Amino acid sequence: MNWQKWKALILRHYDLLAYLFFGGLTTVVNYLVYIPCFNWWRISATVSNVIAWLVAVTFAFVTNKPFVFKSRDWSAKVLLPELGKFLGCRVGSGVLETVFLFVTVDLLTWNGNWMKVITSILVVILNYVGSKLFVFRK
Repeated sequence: MNWQKWKALILRHYDLLAYLFFGGLTTVVNYLVYIPCFNWWRISATVSNVIAWLVAVTFAFVTNKPFVFKSRDWSAKVLLPELGKFLGCRVGSGVLETVFLFVTVDLLTWNGNWMKVITSILVVILNYVGSKLFVFRK
């Protein structure tokens, strides 16, 4: 495949590729907070997840807005509605993730690290769909 075809393919799927890249970085940020909280400091999976979620969602908004969805207007008129919708979507997936971890790890005592991986996959998919369809619509 020549460079022009690669370029066209990348441009055609830019938002998905950028979301996967920044979503991956957001997941790394989430884990960099969750793992020490849960494994080193022995904070419950539920509380560790909430702390990690707060840090990761902040990172996600700051990167997704300009780089993934190309929304570069930071005026209050544009920023506040986007932030409200973004947080609304993320709260929904964050609650789902936290409830899943509470049940599987804190109650059933399943492996907290593996359950976090499983929920992360589901959350990335839900967050992309929510951001694409609801938050940063063109």
